[in-house]
Amino acid sequence: MKKIIIRLISEELSINKRNVENVINLLDEGSTIPFIARYRKELTGSMNEENIVLIEEKYNSLKELIKRKEFILKSIEEQGSLTDELKNKIVASFDSVEIEDLYLPFKRSKKTKAAKARENGLEPLASYIFEQKNNDIYNFAKRFLNENISSVEEAIHGAKDIIAELISENTIIRDLVRQEFDRHAYLDAKVIKSKKEDAVKYKDYFDFSEKLNRIPSHRFLAIMRGEKEKFLRLKFLVDEDILFNKMERIVIRKYSPVKDLIQDALQDSYNRLIAPAIETEMRAKYKDKADREAIEVFEENLRQLLLAPPVGQKRTLAIDPGFRTGCKIVCLDDTGDLLMESVIFPHPPHNSKIDAEDLVLSMIKKYNIEVIAVGDGTAGRETMDWLESLDLGKSIYLYYVNEDGASIYSASKIAREEFPAKDITVRGAVSIGRRLMDPLAELVKIDPKSLGIGQYQHDVNQKLLKEKLDRTVESAVNQVGINLNTASVHLLAYVSGLGPVLAKNIVAYRSKVGGFKNRKQLKNVPRLGEKAFQQAAGFLRIREADNPLDNTAVHPEHYIIVEKMAVENNVEVENIVENKQLLKNMKLEKYITVDIGLPTLKDIIRELEKPGLDPRGKASVFSFDDRVKSIEDLNEGMMIKGKITNITNFGVFVNIGIKENGLIHISELADKFVSDPKDIVSLNQEVNVRVLNVDLVRKRIQLSLKKQ
Repeated sequence: MKKIIIRLISEELSINKRNVENVINLLDEGSTIPFIARYRKELTGSMNEENIVLIEEKYNSLKELIKRKEFILKSIEEQGSLTDELKNKIVASFDSVEIEDLYLPFKRSKKTKAAKARENGLEPLASYIFEQKNNDIYNFAKRFLNENISSVEEAIHGAKDIIAELISENTIIRDLVRQEFDRHAYLDAKVIKSKKEDAVKYKDYFDFSEKLNRIPSHRFLAIMRGEKEKFLRLKFLVDEDILFNKMERIVIRKYSPVKDLIQDALQDSYNRLIAPAIETEMRAKYKDKADREAIEVFEENLRQLLLAPPVGQKRTLAIDPGFRTGCKIVCLDDTGDLLMESVIFPHPPHNSKIDAEDLVLSMIKKYNIEVIAVGDGTAGRETMDWLESLDLGKSIYLYYVNEDGASIYSASKIAREEFPAKDITVRGAVSIGRRLMDPLAELVKIDPKSLGIGQYQHDVNQKLLKEKLDRTVESAVNQVGINLNTASVHLLAYVSGLGPVLAKNIVAYRSKVGGFKNRKQLKNVPRLGEKAFQQAAGFLRIREADNPLDNTAVHPEHYIIVEKMAVENNVEVENIVENKQLLKNMKLEKYITVDIGLPTLKDIIRELEKPGLDPRGKASVFSFDDRVKSIEDLNEGMMIKGKITNITNFGVFVNIGIKENGLIHISELADKFVSDPKDIVSLNQEVNVRVLNVDLVRKRIQLSLKKQ
């Protein structure tokens, strides 16, 4: 069966069969996706993480489908109804819809109209009518009168219930209706009249119709939410005249003497059994499609957010702004540890600017502050303007930090464990400062759904969303590489092969021994065995380690290759690291083995050239337009600076330095047609935008990136 699965995946994804087989074998052995993509390129054909994920997902779904087929076959066999023909059809099929259609007649409910008719002995009458060869139906029906069936009409009606069920179980009919809905159905939405005043946010869908297979995911999810909140009523509409003509050609025989009876049964079957079932299928299918598209948007936003450039290990003053309650201010050392906290009140209603200035300047001097992080929430812009008016010194850089999720973190269990004796405002300020220093390390502590990115994340399949987002975080963490001696438990938990338990054990061991000197020490961590070491070691870095390779992405299993390179070039290992001329002239073919090929050797050389290189780059200073302090300062046609904070399928949101974000609709992203905003812009990108429209009542700002 595994060979069949490999073939199916290979054909569906157009990936070499041997590479698919190797990926599946590695997954079965417990290897993680980051490890396979980074350190098993010879086995996968240098496959990227995206394709490995697709293989894993397809592999898991096929295994589940096989289990389902085994259950169905067993169930039908126990009923004594499993024929060789049916068995062969089920065994040969890997289409879940087709398999469920084949199983449908064998999982009949005992409470249906047809079931009741069968209990009353009407199945022979139904068969007699459905043969469509006889015209003496009424005389034949008299034979079935009994204490429960008092008239011929009642007998025929019961027989039609059975025929309706038989028609609904016909795989050809079901597939015909399914295709008609899939290709031609319209999604029709209407406002519930009694809710019209309260449903204003769904105004665009009060009288709405769009072809189902063309409706964008964000629109589908919006309409579904409107229905869930009981503001909208939905229907799936098809041309039933055309559909019935097609169904009649399948069900009704030419010159049928009982055409009218079969037509009645067909109409009943469609209205009562087939259409509701297919509509439920379509809802599920297009909801799943919309969910996956929305989650894909969320994944990409999250990846870009996690991989945002850090400012690095710098002594940081962080401010969580506020008006009435003041601005909470904290100082952090270059590792992110809290040194002190206080509160300043430079804004109304207090206006204690002199005291606030004195405290900030004294803290900068006392703690040798290098950078200042200001949260972009309430009073954020005012705080930035005030700080820019002070003489902070040329060496102090100001950063405006997205604080979405900081309040969630500050009230979380993680924050309470980190700062049990501190107020939530202190925790929030610390989070803002640490987010500037290393966004990845701080954001892994926060539920991604609280980060203000993505679209309709609360409406999609939550299990699938969590799986995808966890995988995205894992991918980002392992792409960057983690400092083994400074990483938190929460960050270590996402390292390939570890998880929460081993992460806690690593931190406990680190505290006990005073830090790791080499990667080999990982094997001394309780419960961290050879497999976990293999999966994790290459993604962990040790600054100033005994072995310089421990601060690179070179895997310990490949150290022997680097050592051989050093010996053959008459240098020590530490002298080969960053020796670009030596590495450039290295003849890699000499080091090819059965297990190690050019892809891995090239990776080793790249890593030795720039050991421990952070792929994220460095954070840059950005300032907003001085002319714009509130939405009232905006005018149509004005050109202003902004930073992209969220990307959706319908457009992107831009922070322009005020409370309200602006929206660039997808049609305004470029002077050409844009099908995917990600092709044009990226998260945190700095842009110059033109104001198209300002709606002061609804607090909405429409922007454009077009040149004209």
